[in-house]
Amino acid sequence: MSSHANAAEAYLTSSVETAPPIKIVRLLYQGALRYVAQAATTDASDPSSRFVELCSNADAIVAELRLALDPEAGGGEVVDNLTQLYLFCEGELQRAMLERSTDRLPGVKRVLDTLLEAWQHVEVQTVRAA
Repeated sequence: MSSHANAAEAYLTSSVETAPPIKIVRLLYQGALRYVAQAATTDASDPSSRFVELCSNADAIVAELRLALDPEAGGGEVVDNLTQLYLFCEGELQRAMLERSTDRLPGVKRVLDTLLEAWQHVEVQTVRAA
């Protein structure tokens, strides 16, 4: 690995480790959406395509977002609603993998896009309040 690649990796690691939690949440949504978009452009029926890997990566991110929810922190209804949305996305991604079909991905994308937009709004309000 070149010194430039090592420097880039160190910068990326440092920027994630020192990022505020809201930014990390946003990055996770962006990562999941990127995997969903990539999966949507692959030939899902081709066993040699990366379709299952890409859906699995998106599913893992959504599962982590769900598992990171803290019902003890308050906002019980919000936590319940987010849990249901994450479970919907996880279920759709798992069905997409089983069916080897991109048909379920637009629904996942819509949910994740909406949630990302909401988190970006929260981030803007947090920055303004500071």
